[in-house]
Amino acid sequence: MRRSLARKIIEDHIVSGKWEPGREIGIRIDQTLTQDATGTLAYLEFENLGMDTVKTELSVSYVDHNIIQTDFKNADDHRFLMSAAMRYGVYYSPPGNGVSHPVHMERFGAPGKTLLGSDSHTCTAGALGMIAIGVGGLDVALAMAGEPFYLKVPKIFGVKLTGKLKRWVSAKDVILEMLRRHTVKGGLGKIVEYWGPGLLNLSATDRATISNMGAELGATTSVFPSDELTRDFLERQGRVKEWLPLEADPNAEYDETDEIDLSKLEPLIACPSSPDNVKKVSEIEGLPVSQVIIGSSVNFSYRDFMVVSKAMKNRATHPSVSFEINPGSRSVLENLEKAGATLVLNHAGARIHQSGCLGCIGMGQAPATDANSVRTFPRNFPGRSGTEDDKVYLSSPETAVAAAIFGRITDPRKLGPYPKVVEPKQYIYNDAIIQKPMPLEDRKKVEILRGPNIAPFPAFDALPDSLEGQVLLKTEDNISTDSIMPAGNEVLPLRSNIPLISEHLFKRVDKTFYQRCKEAGGGVIVGGENYGQGSSREHAAIAPRYLGIRVKIAKSFARIHWNNLINYGILPLTFKDPEDYGRINQGDIISFPGIRRDLETGALETEAAMDGRKITLNISLTQRERACILEGGLLNAIRKRAVEPV
Repeated sequence: MRRSLARKIIEDHIVSGKWEPGREIGIRIDQTLTQDATGTLAYLEFENLGMDTVKTELSVSYVDHNIIQTDFKNADDHRFLMSAAMRYGVYYSPPGNGVSHPVHMERFGAPGKTLLGSDSHTCTAGALGMIAIGVGGLDVALAMAGEPFYLKVPKIFGVKLTGKLKRWVSAKDVILEMLRRHTVKGGLGKIVEYWGPGLLNLSATDRATISNMGAELGATTSVFPSDELTRDFLERQGRVKEWLPLEADPNAEYDETDEIDLSKLEPLIACPSSPDNVKKVSEIEGLPVSQVIIGSSVNFSYRDFMVVSKAMKNRATHPSVSFEINPGSRSVLENLEKAGATLVLNHAGARIHQSGCLGCIGMGQAPATDANSVRTFPRNFPGRSGTEDDKVYLSSPETAVAAAIFGRITDPRKLGPYPKVVEPKQYIYNDAIIQKPMPLEDRKKVEILRGPNIAPFPAFDALPDSLEGQVLLKTEDNISTDSIMPAGNEVLPLRSNIPLISEHLFKRVDKTFYQRCKEAGGGVIVGGENYGQGSSREHAAIAPRYLGIRVKIAKSFARIHWNNLINYGILPLTFKDPEDYGRINQGDIISFPGIRRDLETGALETEAAMDGRKITLNISLTQRERACILEGGLLNAIRKRAVEPV
């Protein structure tokens, strides 16, 4: 068997099951990361497990999302996260130190390791030859407790890269081309593995840009070989000892393949309001722009910002544009300052912000009404920016800086000679900013600090014998977790308070939903294809469960949301006949007689009754997942396992 790189790394970490397509396996997790929007809940969940210390090789808590402190809530959460990290043996990266993904690559990532993170863009670390998977916070909490992570054996999608990118075309255009070809559903159930001679022309941070937005393909993760360019990145970060060469077997077998000739790509842009609504920049030139933002978790690197700085030299930001810079990490910012880039950008009229996610998650930087915003971010789902009916375009730094200069979307090839960027032989970094774990005996003396906004984790009951409920909402295809549970500066500070955050459930879709759901005591949600795409936020599953929703029916589910629903005892069902989707309406009453029995007996289908008719629904759950649903959620199932006699 000629194995892919992804298969090699996963098989090296399998602790239960074996590599058979579609079968469930459990893998050992070496590293974990959390970020503050998901981390508070993850550490409350870890605390519920009664552990003294994390069991991973390394776990890191990052503060990068809720860094704008408009009142006490975010500051309180930061103190909670810092004290929880001290208590449980976790590294802590404070606000302003950077976005989790670039900082993890710079300071902790290592080829051949597995990484589980409570952020969907954890897959960024695949650039270093890691299997890095974004999941909900509970899965990360369990990994920190030494539990395996379970997943179905994915298909491996091999993408051969050839040629070399032309001037003013960069790595962002590669992943936009993938999204143009394969859409936001193209990676479902797959790991995307890049290989081929074109890799010689893509640095580790170029690869990080591509890996990061594999999440937008719906992929489990993306992975690149660990080669001399990987070694070069780690050496510049002072961590060359972590490097080892890793690649697929010669003529490795892939379940699906594609090929991209890098030399044939031209500047691309994702138009509102989906990352796969991709067009050539030349096709939409001339659209006026009022905001340009460069940075965040994708296009975070020194190279990206130096290209922008050099393009801005002796130029000024167009007077109609708010030009904003979000460095990926404090280290990137320090190295830009040393190179004189921040002086150029400041002089040209750019606004340089602290290192963090900021506008990418709707935490500030909301664009003006009825105005176009060009961003190097990974997502442009409707309203995610913080402005309703926004018009957000996703592009490379090259295309973004052209828009900042000309005040309209412009092909960057009109900017003249392409800047030459030489990376520092040794990057400036300050590891002292990251709080390191203390000895276990000292940790036991640490008091975890809780502000008044941190509510106890809710208790959930087991699945009853039968269910009945009203269809409270019916959604279209590709509904995102941003639409299920919005982000932004109003909602994000409530991440550690389930009762309060639940009031915002589906607020962007239907402002009456919360009140209707509360009055009905719960019910059923019906969705189309790829239901729950996007963010890993488990609040999109916990809040419905807290409000009494026990069943979601869809044509298909996005991977992370599917797992999160199961983790919190919500039964995900799919239509056996997709036409039944059109036969269900909001307000219908659906009953599920004997649903508990169907799960207990291993039935692959269940019949639901509705208005004198019956519809057949698929139960696509493993035995482990069924046990989780039956007990009312994963925490309940683990507690039961802990008290059962061996």
